[in-house]
Amino acid sequence: MDLSASANTRCAFAIMAKASTPGSCKTRLVPPLTLEEAAALNTCFLRDVSANILEAGRHRPIDGFVAYATPDSETFFRENLPKEITLFFPRAVGLGESLKQASVDLLAAGYWGICLINSDSPTLPTRILIDTAEVLLRNDDRMVIGPCRDGGYYLIGLNRRHDHLFEDITWSTDQVFRQTLARAREIGLPVTVMPEWYDVDDAASLDELLEELARPPTGADLTAFQAPLTRACFQSLGSLRIRI
Repeated sequence: MDLSASANTRCAFAIMAKASTPGSCKTRLVPPLTLEEAAALNTCFLRDVSANILEAGRHRPIDGFVAYATPDSETFFRENLPKEITLFFPRAVGLGESLKQASVDLLAAGYWGICLINSDSPTLPTRILIDTAEVLLRNDDRMVIGPCRDGGYYLIGLNRRHDHLFEDITWSTDQVFRQTLARAREIGLPVTVMPEWYDVDDAASLDELLEELARPPTGADLTAFQAPLTRACFQSLGSLRIRI
């Protein structure tokens, strides 16, 4: 990975992503969406999460990446994500191995801290990303983790390689966050827990997202990211007939 020598004063934030192929992404949103609509929504999520990272990068030294799941996805990401988002292929199969390999690759590139982010939380407050970078830049060996309401996590940040955090985890269950905290305790790794948020991976959380987008910004410190492309996508989806 060709990066400047200044990487050791910066953080790398990487989206863990799948290309928007109908039938292979966001399938738990079908129904109420069709496979094609779920794929279109996936693209909007990815573009909004990318924009959120770039916005955080205006305030802290953050470089944006996307770690994509299959080598034939490169064209999709080049065509759909901002040029400021660097692509890299983590060369691993399965969520745990992909997370581990992505963390290894980015830390090996010389970053002071790295953060792996899901692609299912398009309204995650930018403030959380900024605060995550601040914690990583102030420490030299710490885990930052953002719990999801369903028991998983929406981001994990590290200063150093800790493979054990991704081992023996019951992925895609409500045990992921708890088990990851247990792994950190086992190796004596200090932890900072970010505010709870949610990911959109089923019909109930899709309804929650729609309700959130329908509310005006509050002006609070943890105001949701406005996710303009996701909002526009919902306005065009025939299955839901959303008016936001």
